[in-house]
Amino acid sequence: MQTHFPISLFGTPSEPLRDVFLTVVRAGRVVAGPEHTVERDYYPGHELILCTKGKGWVRVRGKAHGIAAGQMVWVNCHHPHSYGAAKEEPWQADWVRVEGVPMDKLWTMLGADVMPVFESYDMARGLPCCAAIFGHLEHSQAASAAWNHTHVSTLLALACESRQSHPLSQERELPAALERVMQHLRVYYHKPLRVAELARIAGMSPSHFNRQFRAAIGSSPIDWLRHYRINQAKRRLIESPDPIKEVARQVGYSDQFYFSKDFKKLTSMTPTAFRESEAG
Repeated sequence: MQTHFPISLFGTPSEPLRDVFLTVVRAGRVVAGPEHTVERDYYPGHELILCTKGKGWVRVRGKAHGIAAGQMVWVNCHHPHSYGAAKEEPWQADWVRVEGVPMDKLWTMLGADVMPVFESYDMARGLPCCAAIFGHLEHSQAASAAWNHTHVSTLLALACESRQSHPLSQERELPAALERVMQHLRVYYHKPLRVAELARIAGMSPSHFNRQFRAAIGSSPIDWLRHYRINQAKRRLIESPDPIKEVARQVGYSDQFYFSKDFKKLTSMTPTAFRESEAG
């Protein structure tokens, strides 16, 4: 059987809509033959592919991953990638190609750059979203951009749920090497810490450690540390009368200005405004 597309649809949202919504620019259903292969160096958008039958594969960062029925694969098309059907049991899949500012960050946050296959994906909730998107694209309804944004958001929320159920996303089940790093971060968060030092604790190269940490925790080590320090700063701002400069020093910031800038970036408030608002 040759590959064919029972459903093949296009969307061309206007620029104002692209600025506001997660937009669907392509969607469809593929019934693959054993020859089905897609290989690109770059292509606009992110593809969310829900495998409904058979098997497939995806290759990103030089590593191949198998895909089975009931799983979703997230392909960031801005990076070199390839995917296709398993020859012995070619897949069938519903898929949508999405564009939107948050997609790159969410792709990284969920570790899809190293683990593109979401194994415990809720197809019972995801497939109706794909069907609804097909309907909106086919009939070009006036409100389709807003509705498609809602359906894509659900597909992404299901990806978050799937990743949360993954063993590596639960700190109590972290590999021993990463657990040692987490303990070190919690105890010595107020000291200058570098990725190279954390990688040595984990017994990994810095690049491998970065990938493993991001896949397990959902962020980079330094970003996790920033948020942890700010959480500790919030507690000190509420529980102590210490000056802002001293609070900054206590949580690992040698520069009060940089601390205040980072605090506002992560909380939308200055340390002083936060202290005053919490004091009522």
